[in-house]
Amino acid sequence: MKPRNKFEKAVLAQSGKLRPLTKAQLSWAFRECVSHFAHRLPKGRTTCMDCGHSWQMEQHKEQQKEHCTCLKCKAKLEVRNTYARKVKQKSYFTVLTKCGEYQTLRMFLLVVEMEKGCKAAPYALEIGQYWWNAKGKQTLVAIQRILGRYVDTFSFGSPMAIRGDNGVYRHIATFDTCPRYSVIDTLQRNGFRSDLQGIEPAKLIPALLANPKVETLMKAGQYDLLRHCLHSSTHLEDYWPSVKICIRNGYTIPDGSMWCDTIDLLRRMGKDTHSPKYVCPADLKAEHDKLVEQRNRKEERERLALQRKEAAQYEKDYLLQKGKFFGIVITDGTLNVRVLESVAEIAEEGTLMHHCVYANAYYRKENSLILSATIGSKRIETVEVDLKKLCVVQSRGVCNSNTEYHDRIVNLVNSNMNLIRQRITAA
Repeated sequence: MKPRNKFEKAVLAQSGKLRPLTKAQLSWAFRECVSHFAHRLPKGRTTCMDCGHSWQMEQHKEQQKEHCTCLKCKAKLEVRNTYARKVKQKSYFTVLTKCGEYQTLRMFLLVVEMEKGCKAAPYALEIGQYWWNAKGKQTLVAIQRILGRYVDTFSFGSPMAIRGDNGVYRHIATFDTCPRYSVIDTLQRNGFRSDLQGIEPAKLIPALLANPKVETLMKAGQYDLLRHCLHSSTHLEDYWPSVKICIRNGYTIPDGSMWCDTIDLLRRMGKDTHSPKYVCPADLKAEHDKLVEQRNRKEERERLALQRKEAAQYEKDYLLQKGKFFGIVITDGTLNVRVLESVAEIAEEGTLMHHCVYANAYYRKENSLILSATIGSKRIETVEVDLKKLCVVQSRGVCNSNTEYHDRIVNLVNSNMNLIRQRITAA
């Protein structure tokens, strides 16, 4: 793609002035971005695939080890029991550097060829470069990506040119960044120091150059919140008033995701999100869990109130159908089983017992009678009686489970079915 504006023309011109990858950068990539092996034969002969040094593992315990250190190059190696003589590995890495007035993130493909008895021969191929000016404007200079079976296939003979950004280049930009880097003065002015703080540079740099709020978070040391906002769909603006309270009170947010959830919960509960008492908790997790519990209780109350409101329209019909059974209580001295006398009571039963007695409208079934088995004030099981067959159809505890009292409840109701029969006969 040809440069379309002055910025792209200037970037493309500067791209040709970038220095080749240094030996130190390539050495770091080789050490950190690929695996390192020691190939061991059955009799204990072991070879370092990094430097080619070979030695004998004499002791039986040594031969069982999964890791070892090369006696010559001191590399930490993963031991593999294999006859293989060659290994080829590939991985991506990035280098952060400046060129003129521009900041750039260079992306490389590292290729390492290892052969038994020989020193490893790593080399790197440049895939592309992200460029930013001092205002955060971005463009991509890269080699051509070709259509193939895999998305990360490139034409390595193609020239560096302005390319359309896509998920492939953005994915490559997430790989490890060499710790030896240089940045433009604007980035340093905006709070960038010597550590990326675990944030992908392709996300951090344009945000730090263009967004004053990101600059504020960097300078205030709110790295976890910044990391969360840049790596998720969270909008920093939605939490900014509370963020300012934290900064003003010297509070460092320990977990950005949990803190944002806590602020959302505070809003849901009608709390003051401008008060340090709420937005700067000493124990963030404990405060978050407490608010979650409060929200759940509130939603439960709201759901129950809505169910009662919905149930009101069926109360008259329920009274006409089942009113003759009201007042029936079956007891053995410990268990008390009584008829639920309103649709609202059935709704409450379904909510507290976490089953479908209300949702499936059992109160509208002509031949179903719903009872609740309790011990004192504690609900044990909900019982359905078939009014035609005069027997217990089902008895369900919390979440439709059977309790230790299940058989006792069923037998108790069945043995006292005459109480229900009398009401039918009397009617």
